[in-house]
Amino acid sequence: MNAMRFLDLFIVVVTAPVAVLLGAPALGTLVGAAAWVIQRLAALAVQAQARRTENVRAAVGLNLAAAFGRAWLVALTILAVGLAGHRNDGLAAAVLTLVAFTIYFATSLAVRSLERSSAPS
Repeated sequence: MNAMRFLDLFIVVVTAPVAVLLGAPALGTLVGAAAWVIQRLAALAVQAQARRTENVRAAVGLNLAAAFGRAWLVALTILAVGLAGHRNDGLAAAVLTLVAFTIYFATSLAVRSLERSSAPS
């Protein structure tokens, strides 16, 4: 079940090079994939730090600030790629991150649901 948490990362890392080989805009696809991987690794680091924090308010604040920061990182990356390259590059980065987020969200819900149902009562 722990491997399911990283399904989005696996799919992004495996499919981004394949998409480029099949003709997707290289700049947008690769930069979008890099931004997704970086923000997910940052999320894992922040979650680990929040778990070590004894103050609940500080942990919630840390997770909330990190969530906003990660969203801004991805959004500004998509914008920068669209402006630096071609509009199709920005679109490719946006589509990649949207698909990755959808997979991340669905697997997060599934994992939490499975954890709750298997927890001892």
